[in-house]
Amino acid sequence: MTVVVIRPNESQDQLLKRFRKKVVKSGVLSTVRRKRWFISKSELRRVEKKKAIRRIKRRQTGRGMDA
Repeated sequence: MTVVVIRPNESQDQLLKRFRKKVVKSGVLSTVRRKRWFISKSELRRVEKKKAIRRIKRRQTGRGMDA
């Protein structure tokens, strides 16, 4: 559970910004989104493989090829 304590002289906007950063860093939202629907193990493997292929292609064609 993510807890944020207000600091002296801290505005509510700053507090909310810190809270959002902590939530993103903890990975709570991504876990909730991932577990929202049941995905079989074979489907999960297929999706992960697809992601890996996309990531590899992006690395080859994108960054580092300018020089």
